[in-house]
Amino acid sequence: MKSNPVGWFEIYVQDMDRATSFYEGVLQVTFGELDVPPTAGGGSGTDMRMLAFPMSRDDYGAAGALVHMPGGPSGVGGTLVYFSCEDCAVEASRVVANGGSIVRDKFAIGDYGFIALATDSEGNMFGLHSMV
Repeated sequence: MKSNPVGWFEIYVQDMDRATSFYEGVLQVTFGELDVPPTAGGGSGTDMRMLAFPMSRDDYGAAGALVHMPGGPSGVGGTLVYFSCEDCAVEASRVVANGGSIVRDKFAIGDYGFIALATDSEGNMFGLHSMV
């Protein structure tokens, strides 16, 4: 493997407006609409919607999107996405006000910095990571 193991991530949601508001409020980002191929989602493409997190092909890290697809699962499962932060306590402090919940407040992970764990407005667990 020549690159970072994560090349893309998708967070499946039940309510796109609610999830967008949550992540924009917590991470202070603005999403961009992605074109959905006509065959995506098993139909015309109009039943599936994807909003991309801000991304750059030249920067470090993986890009990804919120995805709404009828029947698409959301909630706590086997995938955990960590968002990079200057100080993960800052973003964690905005989780509850934006409709999520804190699973575990900021804690040290040794030489690898700090993390906080939370759930979003759709029940998906995610992590926040910082070195301070």
